[in-house]
Amino acid sequence: MGQDVDYSARLYAGYTEGRALGESAIEIWRSAFSRNASSERPLTVLDLGCGTGRFTPVLADLFGGPVVGVEPAQRMLSIAETKNQHPEASYVLGDAENIPLDDNSCDLALLFLMFHHVPNRDAAAQELARVLRPGGRVLLVSSFGDRLEERLWFQFFPRARQIEERMFPSFDEVTGLFADSGFNYIGLDRVECEVASSFRAYADKISHRAIPTFEYLEEDEIETGFSLLHDAASKDAGQVPVRESADVLVFELRAIS
Repeated sequence: MGQDVDYSARLYAGYTEGRALGESAIEIWRSAFSRNASSERPLTVLDLGCGTGRFTPVLADLFGGPVVGVEPAQRMLSIAETKNQHPEASYVLGDAENIPLDDNSCDLALLFLMFHHVPNRDAAAQELARVLRPGGRVLLVSSFGDRLEERLWFQFFPRARQIEERMFPSFDEVTGLFADSGFNYIGLDRVECEVASSFRAYADKISHRAIPTFEYLEEDEIETGFSLLHDAASKDAGQVPVRESADVLVFELRAIS
């Protein structure tokens, strides 16, 4: 589950708006990427599963080197090429199991909320070991089926949590396959940031259906859920930001002895 979602079919249309992050959230992620990467600069970076490229220019500015965004969905890639240009950023069609980069060509790889979509995760980890230089790091941002965070929108779509528990790999699965592919586990960084300025703004973002979990819900469930969500949001007069957290797993490629 989660591996056969086609972002070029529908999800691409509302992805930019549905997954938009404010400046404060971007700054929090910048800090997380920086503290979990090598201190050397510049770094050549792979933004694997870059989507519409929302982090690709950020990575170029942060690490001072070239960044290659690799994305399997052509429509997502087209948005990245149009809306997220940067002198040091380039975008390439490709997937995690066949990364279109040379051996030992990168210092850092970001995998932001994409690993659950990869059909062959073992192959993806091996590909990352191929394209990274020894000592290169992987920053894997994800949820995990056995330690799933509670999301506000789950209250309105009762089956969503159950779907995501099956959709996301377990923590042990991910750490185990990276260990088998030649990586040391460095640690886990829990990052929390504002995803919407208020409950109403949050409901508006969710309405773009940019979360792949919706692809596994029935349309009547979705219609009922959005009716309840917007009704609750309309009654909320507050301006309390909605915050969510995600885990960053950090791996480092072992040097060949």
